[in-house]
Amino acid sequence: MSEFHLAQVNIAKRLAPMEDPIMQDFVNNLDRINAIADKAEGFIWRLQDEDKDEALEVFQDDTLIINMSVWTDLEALFNYTYKSGHIEVFKRKKEWFSKMKIMHMAFWYVPIGYEPTFQDAKNRLDYLNTYGNTPFAFSFKSNFSVTDFLNYKPSK
Repeated sequence: MSEFHLAQVNIAKRLAPMEDPIMQDFVNNLDRINAIADKAEGFIWRLQDEDKDEALEVFQDDTLIINMSVWTDLEALFNYTYKSGHIEVFKRKKEWFSKMKIMHMAFWYVPIGYEPTFQDAKNRLDYLNTYGNTPFAFSFKSNFSVTDFLNYKPSK
């Protein structure tokens, strides 16, 4: 059994403030989507009520929605993302969010029991956008193992 779990962050740039009618369907689906995650096989933890001051301080953009969670492994996260009721809302993302020119989702390994911070998330997104998929920060396009991660020496 591994001593690590998989952390993930994804960010999205809203088309409008959360209270705007454009965002209503997204807001109306949040509780349902979160409940699907909470019951998903392999789910460990998710950001419950983000500290907007801290997120703004770290990401320097108050139009971003930031989601972080921890899963047992990549397969569990993949199944939630693409093989659960989450996909219905995911397919509609263009209705609520602008297309980002950077990688907006990153995965990395964390010790069991660790809850990622906004700074962790930003560091991994920045690394992924600078160096591409590596065991330090990767996407669904890669399938790095814990062993790959432990043997990887990140660039400065």
